[in-house]
Amino acid sequence: MIQGRTREMENHRKGKQDMEWIRKKGRENLDIKEKNGVVWLEFTALSETNMVHHGFSTRLGGVSEGEFASMNFTFTRGDNPEHVMENYRRIADVLEVDVSRMVLSWQTHTTNIRVVTEMDAGKGIVRERDYQDIDGLVTNVPGITLVTFYADCVPLYLLDPVHDAVGLSHSGWRGTVNRMGKKTLDAMAKEYGTKAKDVIACIGPSICRDCFEVGEEVADAFGKAFGEADPTQLYYRKDNGKYQLDLWRANELIFEEAGVPAANIHTTDICTRCNPELLFSHRAVGPKRGNLAAFLCLAEREGDRK
Repeated sequence: MIQGRTREMENHRKGKQDMEWIRKKGRENLDIKEKNGVVWLEFTALSETNMVHHGFSTRLGGVSEGEFASMNFTFTRGDNPEHVMENYRRIADVLEVDVSRMVLSWQTHTTNIRVVTEMDAGKGIVRERDYQDIDGLVTNVPGITLVTFYADCVPLYLLDPVHDAVGLSHSGWRGTVNRMGKKTLDAMAKEYGTKAKDVIACIGPSICRDCFEVGEEVADAFGKAFGEADPTQLYYRKDNGKYQLDLWRANELIFEEAGVPAANIHTTDICTRCNPELLFSHRAVGPKRGNLAAFLCLAEREGDRK
């Protein structure tokens, strides 16, 4: 245990070139970014549009201590609130967004989605939230940064470059089996006229199939929900009667069925459980941990907010 903790502390001090990431072959390669000691992950497909600021946090570059070390974004697990706020300020600085205009989810494994307007700016970070049970956020307001939280569940990033709209959703196994990705697309279609064929969809760092063991009840739920899909795409049964579930492929299928072109779907090559020293993972360490966060913001253009 001491040896593992020493390695973790060394990784917190290392630059991005020296970190020992475990990555999955045959998947989208995320870009590892570092600035001012803060390390985060980005999708090339989103960065190349020059339409958004986005990122997925790591454990590196913050000021939190102990089980929260060092870049924790949850206020609700016992971390020092001043440390958490400093972590937000640091990530806002490197992502070039306004911390006071972030809008935070209130996640309870639902498929509820909030349409975020200018009136929501700062909720959850500098103002109290007047909503609960929100696992997805959509907006067309430039400069508002959507924020959702993770420690193995799947972050879904959506960009509609035609109608200048974005969506960011938290999709664990419950959200996935209930098609959170499609529901986020539907919300964007209703509010902004989004068409799935135009959307860039990114499936962010989360637990991989090799690490995600589930029982028969969960496997059955996926078998019923994805009845027309080849079940071997989603899970396989082991000799112990348990199953290994592929949330990444399930979310790809959801986007494909909804009409997002396969070429527009980009899936992480980084698993949270495989990299517990670099990313918070509930499966790796249990409830005594911090939270990672996903960030997505439409870039402001000249003339916005005048």
